[in-house]
Amino acid sequence: MYLSTSAAHPLSGYGWDDDWAADFSFHAAVGLLPGRVVRVDRGLCSVAVADGGAVRVLRAEMSDVSTPDPMRYVCTGDWVAVDEVPGGRAAVRVLMPRRTALVRSTNTKRSEAQVLATNVDRIAICVSLAAEVDLGRIERFLALAAASGTGEALLGGPPRPGAEPLIVLTKADLASDAEHIRADVEGVAPGVTVLVVSAGTGEGLDVLRACTPGSTALIGQSGAGKSTLTNALAGAEVMTVQQTRSVDEKGRHTTTAREMVPLPGGGVLIDTPGLREVGLFGGDGLAQAFSEVEELAERCRFHDCGHHTEPGCAVRSALADGELSERRWESYVKLQRENEWVASRTDARLAAERLKKWKAITKSVRAAGGTVKR
Repeated sequence: MYLSTSAAHPLSGYGWDDDWAADFSFHAAVGLLPGRVVRVDRGLCSVAVADGGAVRVLRAEMSDVSTPDPMRYVCTGDWVAVDEVPGGRAAVRVLMPRRTALVRSTNTKRSEAQVLATNVDRIAICVSLAAEVDLGRIERFLALAAASGTGEALLGGPPRPGAEPLIVLTKADLASDAEHIRADVEGVAPGVTVLVVSAGTGEGLDVLRACTPGSTALIGQSGAGKSTLTNALAGAEVMTVQQTRSVDEKGRHTTTAREMVPLPGGGVLIDTPGLREVGLFGGDGLAQAFSEVEELAERCRFHDCGHHTEPGCAVRSALADGELSERRWESYVKLQRENEWVASRTDARLAAERLKKWKAITKSVRAAGGTVKR
């Protein structure tokens, strides 16, 4: 069994390293195989495992790690411990703690989370230049990316920083003002690399390859060109591509499941379905994506400043002299309110579920003639 992290290790291109090997040593001692989930569908997952000096993908069932908690579902990008039973179907026995997890809030009354990809080094936010660029949506994606290393998304792992964000402006061949748009995007993404690329002409692809070693998740709306970009970087038609509607450049959800694609020079891409809704799910991603707003708020005279009419408000002062744009401030306020709403809904849901569980335990104990101490 491979646990070495030398360059010859079959799973090194999938992200296997010394830390994963150390974390996995206990599971290896009982004969389990390390593997990385490349796709999840129909209650089974496809897992890349070492096979001699190569890699093979096997199908494994997940009943041992099934859970009602959506934050704990097996997801593309997860490292798992697999038990390959001779003559039978392989099974995932252990879900390893995550280093990063890209999580959004689902559009449901329960305010549940949906994990889009895990254990990625960077998150490439794909934005089509063939349609009008929505700066507010880019800010939302940046906040989502910044929160990828915080909170429960790590599944038991230690606190870690989020994945590195990268903005990829696609379909450059269809835009005459790509560089002007890039400048506008850089204005709402301080410190973030913004690339202009075209999978059709090859513009910017070499730079993108250099910026995406290791594991990268591609996210964005339908029609942003994620699958086309994946094919271009993989050097093969690994993903199906459909044409966007010419009237509005909307895509048709070419990718229906999150899928990991190995790259020729090492590393992997995780192509994700197009996102119509990008709901935040807590974490401190908002503070990181709007760091300049947070810094201004720290300079207000009053610690609990509401940034309305209070004297000595650094935020209102920055808005008045143009240091902070009204559009940027309104975007921050909108996302902050959304985060607060999700937090309140999540807390209420968790409290209700704890109460329900406690009532069930109490009923069971009393039925057995015992007493319950709270």
